[in-house]
Amino acid sequence: MGDGLLIGADQQPRCWWCGTDAEYCAYHDEEWGWPVYDDARLFEKICLEGFQSGLSWLTILRKRDNFRKAFADFDYHQVARFNQRSVDRLLGDPGIVRHRAKIESTINNAKRAIEMEQELGSLSTFFWRYVPSRSERPARMTHTALRGLGKTATSSALSKELKRRGWTFIGPTTAYAFMQAMGIVNDHVEGCFVRDRIAHPGGV
Repeated sequence: MGDGLLIGADQQPRCWWCGTDAEYCAYHDEEWGWPVYDDARLFEKICLEGFQSGLSWLTILRKRDNFRKAFADFDYHQVARFNQRSVDRLLGDPGIVRHRAKIESTINNAKRAIEMEQELGSLSTFFWRYVPSRSERPARMTHTALRGLGKTATSSALSKELKRRGWTFIGPTTAYAFMQAMGIVNDHVEGCFVRDRIAHPGGV
């Protein structure tokens, strides 16, 4: 049905990428693309996007509860205090992705998040500056259009500014995936029932 749509067992049209896996469909329906302003969730997502590099998001999603336990529910004030003993503990945790550079990046980024909070008041204030202009967006969000959005001028600008501030593991493609997931852009394809719900909250 349609360009990039898949009809689920509940007869709802969804973006093709979540397939029929129940956990992935729930993530698609209830989280992906819904605007997020909570700093802990924003920090969690940008860190998990870094861990995803080279892996599927479904792999990370299935380990997310383990990541939350390992990283103090992504409370960046706590994560910033992690030390070498913490790194060793995390490297021995089979429930997460045991990648030293990504673990150390998360601790570094927690410190940078505190600096950002002190400067701007919240992470949300910073990230929501990066809503792209209408001219940068496709006229219609089709399967073809979405496949061509691996990175954009705005995600490149976001990545550049984060790197300037000392954040790591946040290239333009990772930044765009973060923007999609946190609802800074609505990249559900045309005809997806969630796209309409996000566009008209409370009206569907």
